[in-house]
Amino acid sequence: MKQIITKSLQDMLSKDVILFVIKIGFISFALILLFAWNMWGLLTDIIASYLSWIPWEWLQTSGASVATFSLTYMLFIIMVSLLTSLYSEKLLLALAKKRYPDVPVVGSANITISLFLTLKASIVFLMLFILTLPLLFIPILGQVLILYLWSILLKEPTIYDVGALFLSDKTVRKEKRKNTRILAMIAALFNYIPLVNIFAPVFAQILFLHHILGKENNL
Repeated sequence: MKQIITKSLQDMLSKDVILFVIKIGFISFALILLFAWNMWGLLTDIIASYLSWIPWEWLQTSGASVATFSLTYMLFIIMVSLLTSLYSEKLLLALAKKRYPDVPVVGSANITISLFLTLKASIVFLMLFILTLPLLFIPILGQVLILYLWSILLKEPTIYDVGALFLSDKTVRKEKRKNTRILAMIAALFNYIPLVNIFAPVFAQILFLHHILGKENNL
């Protein structure tokens, strides 16, 4: 696990990774800014209704504003994850060729499946986020819970995107799924820091890349 994290952090500092992340982050920010500009008032009203059980009106209003900002932030994270999933294949192949030149590429991620898994994870993430929204305001519990929710967004799409490139055996792919929840939660830690959060999806993919290929190369 330590080697996986160390190698992944080293790869994150490469020029290709940084340029890829900046491009994805800029496009995602532009799209979410446009969405927020048009939908902020409506979202605030909906969330305020959802928080109507709170006895103090001022807390309802301020809570709705915070929750709207949080939801917009989550949508930004989803957008970054979606675009990373769709456009990161060349980057992953370049990193794999550099680190594991003897490992053959056995396939390619199907865009339809990749999109479906990302959208599925996003829907589950948003549903659980909305259902557990009051719990997110509880210190410590809220932080652990949102970290777990972020890992849901990353885990399934990432293991497919990376596994489809190098694992043709379904049994091996299933075996490699073990411990990926922990890796996804490690990558999700980036989401706690604005701007740095745009690195979370690609960091997850790099972590999974070394998780899948590292042991096969005794590294």
